[in-house]
Amino acid sequence: MEIRPIRSQADSDAAVAEIERLWDADPGTDDGDKLDILATLVEKYENEHWPIDISRVDPVDMLNYLIEEGGHTQAELAELLGSRSRASEILNRRRALTVEMIHAQHRMESSGGAFDQALSIEGCVNESGSQRQGAGSRISRNLF
Repeated sequence: MEIRPIRSQADSDAAVAEIERLWDADPGTDDGDKLDILATLVEKYENEHWPIDISRVDPVDMLNYLIEEGGHTQAELAELLGSRSRASEILNRRRALTVEMIHAQHRMESSGGAFDQALSIEGCVNESGSQRQGAGSRISRNLF
């Protein structure tokens, strides 16, 4: 596939098919570079055509969604956060996510920190660790 701007849904579909073909390419190779460029183009196209209003997504709802859709469990979240009770408190809204929790997950995450991306980059947690009311996140492919 020749790399060119994505201007239509058909262009986007073709780019996504090529991304899937190149998914396991090693970074720094021609295929790895092509994968990076195509992913950037698709992301730009999707953000322009289907923007997500992140101010309306609740971080705990997003976390529950990522766990469920990713086929994960609360026990896996507990491993990332250090205890089952902490995971339960967060999911039941009795404890706010802290920056430290997000960073701990990010260090354990080999694919770029989906939890970090879904919660901290979008401003769901402030530096003191308090959740902002109504703050949201972007849907991410994987939680763990």
